[in-house]
Amino acid sequence: MNASKQNLGNKIKKLRELKNLTQSYMASELGITQSTYSKIEIGEIDISFSKLEKISEVLEMSPEEIFTFNENMIFNVMHNLNGNNGYVINKGLSETEVQLYKDQIVSLKNEVEHLKKVIDSLLK
Repeated sequence: MNASKQNLGNKIKKLRELKNLTQSYMASELGITQSTYSKIEIGEIDISFSKLEKISEVLEMSPEEIFTFNENMIFNVMHNLNGNNGYVINKGLSETEVQLYKDQIVSLKNEVEHLKKVIDSLLK
């Protein structure tokens, strides 16, 4: 397995997860099976530029943003000294990457609140 294919596939996977999209949804949008899409993410399949363009459209990003995405540069957990809820956003990020993480945080907070309500209703 080629390391660059695996690296690109991993970036696509991380971005898909940030957008709260499933492999099945991505596969459907791309006109392929979920198992074929899975092979893209793990680097078993070469990604043509036209396929990368389709993936970038679904992720609402440019192919260049996918190539340059670096999850390790996004957030650094801090001891809430800066007033940003304990996170420092690296200034080198694109607006799209920042928005993806902000959307993911909101989504996860909403999910936690929903699960708390479900648990409370089950305990009553």
